[in-house]
Amino acid sequence: MKSMVIGGIILIIALIAGTYYVAGDAFNSDDYVNSLTFLGAIAIITITVFVALKYVNQIKNDTASGELAEEKWDGIGEYRNPIPTGWALAFIGTMVWLLWYWTIGYPTNGFSQIGQWNEEVNDYNAKFASKWENPSEDTLVSMGQSVFLVQCAPCHGVDAEGINGKAQNLTHRISKESVEYVIKNGSNNLVTAFPAGMPPMMLTEQADIDAVSTYVAGGFKGEQPAAFAVCAGCHGADGKGMAFVGPNIRNYDDALVLAVLTNGKKGHIGSMPSFNDRLNPTQEKALAAYIRSIGE
Repeated sequence: MKSMVIGGIILIIALIAGTYYVAGDAFNSDDYVNSLTFLGAIAIITITVFVALKYVNQIKNDTASGELAEEKWDGIGEYRNPIPTGWALAFIGTMVWLLWYWTIGYPTNGFSQIGQWNEEVNDYNAKFASKWENPSEDTLVSMGQSVFLVQCAPCHGVDAEGINGKAQNLTHRISKESVEYVIKNGSNNLVTAFPAGMPPMMLTEQADIDAVSTYVAGGFKGEQPAAFAVCAGCHGADGKGMAFVGPNIRNYDDALVLAVLTNGKKGHIGSMPSFNDRLNPTQEKALAAYIRSIGE
């Protein structure tokens, strides 16, 4: 037991020294609260170590005693010993403290920094929505540029041409490679706006895939390929899409931009993560307006 006490004292000194080494600068200030905190840390360390030593000593030296209970499990029984007084008081004290904390100590309607922050954010969003309830197209484009530079430029670049080809070039509607990828692999991730999705290989002949990809990527100019009739069933003969059926593949309209922001996008270049709830509706509409203006 003597060696355990000596070891415990050494451990206490080591823990206190470690605490002072990590946070000692705070205790050298004139703020007495820091000094009280350090004294509290010493008390907690000391009590914890000696309580642990007490129970380790009991485990090593105490012997079981009392009346055995009749119930046994696989030949293992237990003694009818009373609940330790300290444990019972601690248990009851914890329940009393819990009820106090729930009702008086920290009521749910009390002050909260998180609650204050949420209220301020909600107030700001309400003012923002009221101020920009009916913005003009020029205002949307200007606002959208600011949103784009913060949220989109890290991948698409400040000029919207994509960085090292690792993100979609937004200066024109879509590339031939992107159209071909979607035809061959389908697109089922814009489920909130277009729940039906698009299965892969709607066109099976490579010649038809090339013709449609070139026509769509070229801005629907020239003679429309006969194979585009398969696409027109969902995207419309003019490629401007159908609500809840197929997206606009002619330009970046509000519905398509919102769908991509909400669900993310996977294409031949890679995957774009979802931006759901990161922008408010006005910012989403403004971003769509700015992206459309880039290619004009």
